[in-house]
Amino acid sequence: MYSSESLRTIETRAAAALGDGFILMKRAGLAAWHCVLAHWPQARRIVVACGPGNNGGDGYVLARHALESGREVRVLRLAAHAPATGLAQRAEADYLGAGGPLDCVEFDDHDADQIAAGSSAFVNTDLIVDALFGIGLSRAPAGDVATLIAAITASAIPVLALDVPSGVDADAGNAPGVAIAAERTLQFITAHPGLRTGPALEFAGQCDVARLDIDIGQWSDVRPAAYILATDDLRGFLPLRPRNSHKGLSGRVLCIGGDHGKEGAIILCAEAALRSGAGLVDVATRTSALTPLLARRPEAMVHPVDEAASLAAHIGACDAIAIGPGLGQAAWGASLFDAIRECGKPCVFDADALNLLAASDRNVSATAILTPHPGEAARLLGMSTHDVQRDRFAAVAALCDRYGCTIVLKGAGTLVAAPGRTPRVINAGNPGMAVGGMGDVLTGIIAAMLAQGLPTFEAACCGALLHSSAADRVASAVGERGMLPSDLFHHLQTLANP
Repeated sequence: MYSSESLRTIETRAAAALGDGFILMKRAGLAAWHCVLAHWPQARRIVVACGPGNNGGDGYVLARHALESGREVRVLRLAAHAPATGLAQRAEADYLGAGGPLDCVEFDDHDADQIAAGSSAFVNTDLIVDALFGIGLSRAPAGDVATLIAAITASAIPVLALDVPSGVDADAGNAPGVAIAAERTLQFITAHPGLRTGPALEFAGQCDVARLDIDIGQWSDVRPAAYILATDDLRGFLPLRPRNSHKGLSGRVLCIGGDHGKEGAIILCAEAALRSGAGLVDVATRTSALTPLLARRPEAMVHPVDEAASLAAHIGACDAIAIGPGLGQAAWGASLFDAIRECGKPCVFDADALNLLAASDRNVSATAILTPHPGEAARLLGMSTHDVQRDRFAAVAALCDRYGCTIVLKGAGTLVAAPGRTPRVINAGNPGMAVGGMGDVLTGIIAAMLAQGLPTFEAACCGALLHSSAADRVASAVGERGMLPSDLFHHLQTLANP
């Protein structure tokens, strides 16, 4: 995925190589028309909302194809937004020359009456194509633009967005004001990072990419902003085990947590580590967790730990540590956290371990993995949760800079980042994961990946992908609502054996 700035560079170079930028626009418009035919073949009455830039030009090209196919098509644009680029002017002239109708609208104010009047322009319409602004809008829409966007939303008619739903920032993924909620978004040449994470997921719908016969690889100096990881990529992380394997080769995980009243969190973490392939799992916890943990998962080795000094031998024996699930922030949890933070072993910090870190003036080692949700990320950065969600890429980069280690920023479109590495976006997961204990499972999974020998960044990527992919399997089988973290365990085992 490429930033808007990088994409503009690619478009400029591609246009130069083709000798005429209009060739690229015609390819985009044709690809958009093919998208309409593929997903809305029954749509006979189509309205294309065109803006003044090249995104609008793509819309005019699509409209001409729809017109020539016999559809009842109409271009709608704001009166003050005539095509402002040479390419868009050519596209409009072609459309009008083919006999295409054009409606110019204007609004006096952004209020309910104006929005209702605008939405009436889409009566008896089967499909709206959003070709207003594409990647060109990075601020909250205002005035006529905001009213038109609100009117499209109020119409409740399916929308195909070209490149980016208008009102959404293609890089940061936020919608600073009103935005179009598309059923599908067709991106051109490359995917946009902002559409894969955070608030933008509410607006982008199903995302596709039309490459327009452009080979991005020929411009190796243009660096991607992020890479997408999908379930099929698990095969690249988890090789087959040798036939003569034994438990010692699969790594030993030490799970730390489970203060009084929070024993379930460390139980989930330990079982997740076992189901993800760890050969041995030790649990350092309160005495009250012993009986339920052994009843639930007798394969775990449980050790009552009342003080930090008792951890030394377990730290020395393990390959990776998971700390935080049910840890608490009282004296017991704080002492265990202090013993672990600079132990030198690969470590996953989650939940209360992150809250203790946020309240501390000391750092963690470069081998650490922090797994904050947006609220925890906000505490670690000293900002609001809203600011984190407004630009999740900026937030995860700031966390990397501050703590110098690998970060997994959880949430819709989980991000994995590390100093010197291109971020990854997890293209898996669903709203059913929004339930207590899901993060405890992720902590155990990532620790298991570390124990099995994956490097820190790769362990975080694989663990986050495995976690979200297992949740998708659960959702496919029984639905999202009512999903429990323990529902993932069977699917973890299945997906960890590609």
